[in-house]
Amino acid sequence: MQSEIFLTHSLWKAVILLTLTVGCGNADSDCKSRRCLAEMLIKKELLSQPQYEDCTHEIEVPFIEYQTLAVDTKNLRLFSRLQASIEWKDPELAWDTSVYPYDNVILPVNKVWTPELHVTNGIRTTMKHSSRDLLVFSDGRLMHDVIINAEVNCEINLFNYPFAADACPIALHTWSNYGCGTMLSLDVVYLVNKTNGDWQTTEVNLLTQGLDHHYIMVKLSIKYLNPFITLLLPSILIVLADVVSFALPLGGGERNSFKVTLVLSFTMFLIILNNELPGDGECSPIIRTHFCVCLVLLVLSMLVSLVLTRLAKDGSIIFSCCTKGPVPKKEEENEDEEAKADISVVQLSASEEHGRMLRKVVDFLEDFDAKLLKSEQYEQFASRLDKIFFWLYFIGGTIYFSAMTYVMVNYECEINHFTFWY
Repeated sequence: MQSEIFLTHSLWKAVILLTLTVGCGNADSDCKSRRCLAEMLIKKELLSQPQYEDCTHEIEVPFIEYQTLAVDTKNLRLFSRLQASIEWKDPELAWDTSVYPYDNVILPVNKVWTPELHVTNGIRTTMKHSSRDLLVFSDGRLMHDVIINAEVNCEINLFNYPFAADACPIALHTWSNYGCGTMLSLDVVYLVNKTNGDWQTTEVNLLTQGLDHHYIMVKLSIKYLNPFITLLLPSILIVLADVVSFALPLGGGERNSFKVTLVLSFTMFLIILNNELPGDGECSPIIRTHFCVCLVLLVLSMLVSLVLTRLAKDGSIIFSCCTKGPVPKKEEENEDEEAKADISVVQLSASEEHGRMLRKVVDFLEDFDAKLLKSEQYEQFASRLDKIFFWLYFIGGTIYFSAMTYVMVNYECEINHFTFWY
């Protein structure tokens, strides 16, 4: 009797469990929501690249938004940000719309395979997903956005600095090896935020070199106002002040002191701006040569002024180390004794003494006039040389600054930006 009761209870339990199992199975099979569709696709765990017979897979990039973050002229680096929309197909993620009546569904980005974009000439490149989710369509097509931050080694043409302008390529590629992997198909690139700091991005173009070398050509130009005011204008004003200093008198030392002050000021100016000047490359900035020429002009003007000051005073530019010293005291005493002896021996009359004194006065005045005349001749000669040097300095400086400005603005130095492809 007890065994029959136990058997009856066991039978009822089995029937209840079977009913619950069938009900849950029907509930799962009857779920047609988007979330159920997403869970069904996630359970496939398709984390590897879609494989085809030709071992390649095409990655489409409908558009790229490009932005220049910064330009490091000291180390010749270009910092960029790219936001790319990428599309690819995975047939195994497709579904029957008659079963799941939806055209698209959202999946977590870490539950499916996603392609990676790389910058070929990038020193440091980071790619991150713009969202934790991506969009999957019923035909197996996937759509996602990625953000690429790249530091590119760009040999920017700085020869014309601060009037520099150049183009820098940013090469993009995906992984492939021995004919297997992914291939890029780029459509269009848009420029975002043209101005950043002293540099502005004037244009971006999507170009191709060969069959599989894709790159974005970024055209950059510097806003020359700030570098012109901080670098070029001070050098021009200091040289101009040196030219105007020729209006100061040649004697007295005021001009020489002023010119020495200008040389020291310009030297300190170069020391302070040493870290601000752009770095060297294939086309070294000509502004470095310009600063050297300005320093040479200032030093040359200072030296000429010192020499002309000496010439105006002594009539000679030869520095004499031996000067006529004072007459020894004993010799003076001997001369005085001889003079007294002569006086004691020869007694001059008052008229003769008066005539002798007049002759001494006349000789002194004639000697003074001769020295004054010679000094005036020295000063006139030095003044003529000073005027000649002033006009040579003025004309030469004007020609130099005009030629340097023309070269800075118009000369083009050519650089091969594609040395990273071999």
